[in-house]
Amino acid sequence: MHRVRLAVRENRLTSSAISEAHYVPAIEDTGRGWVAHEGGNVLGFAVGNKISGNIWALFVDPDHEGEGVGSLLHAAMVTWLFQQGLSRLWLSTEPGTRAQRFYEKCGWSYVKQLPSGEAFYELHAPGAV
Repeated sequence: MHRVRLAVRENRLTSSAISEAHYVPAIEDTGRGWVAHEGGNVLGFAVGNKISGNIWALFVDPDHEGEGVGSLLHAAMVTWLFQQGLSRLWLSTEPGTRAQRFYEKCGWSYVKQLPSGEAFYELHAPGAV
């Protein structure tokens, strides 16, 4: 998973703030993760926080972009998070990227620009205000 995280062309991890050690608690303690794989190779992964509603990660190997991997991971993650009783999910991403366009296409609403310069988005559960 970390290989995919480091391989992306946009929204690159430029610091050591997130390491492989951060994945286990994000998946086992505060949320859940999904991995798309084929022949032992990770094509993409998603991790959502069931406590805060934060999308911790959604990344696709650049060699498998445009194959629907991200959409499948997104759908599984969002469905599960809403099933946990959350009414609002949130994330931040670099503005002007494919990720931003992906989330907007998936129904996420832009809320504001964060002091870090990232775009802040929310997604509300069907029927929630």
